[in-house]
Amino acid sequence: MEEDIRKLFAQRLRYVREEVRKLTQAELGRLCNLPATSISHFEKEDGTRKPSFDNLRALAKALAVTTDYLMGRSEDMLGSTALDEQLYRDVKSLSDADRQIAETLIKQLAERNRS
Repeated sequence: MEEDIRKLFAQRLRYVREEVRKLTQAELGRLCNLPATSISHFEKEDGTRKPSFDNLRALAKALAVTTDYLMGRSEDMLGSTALDEQLYRDVKSLSDADRQIAETLIKQLAERNRS
């Protein structure tokens, strides 16, 4: 199990660094105050080196993703935002009829954005 988590972490770290943020290992290292060799070790799927909690947080912050995403605990790179939380609070205060309207509208907007 631990090996699977480490492998997924390495894959996600490399994916976000290379494909999403377009950074080199050296560039990410500078953003995190880590040597590029540390980034290289963290990205090795069969490696044994794991980042400390502080380094994990620094990596997530530099890459603008959540630690949960990097560790495989979530599929959502960005996590919940303040706007998401506000929308949730607002929806809770709606009547049942208005909540149905809001749900329909949100589904339509999501479908439009998938197209």
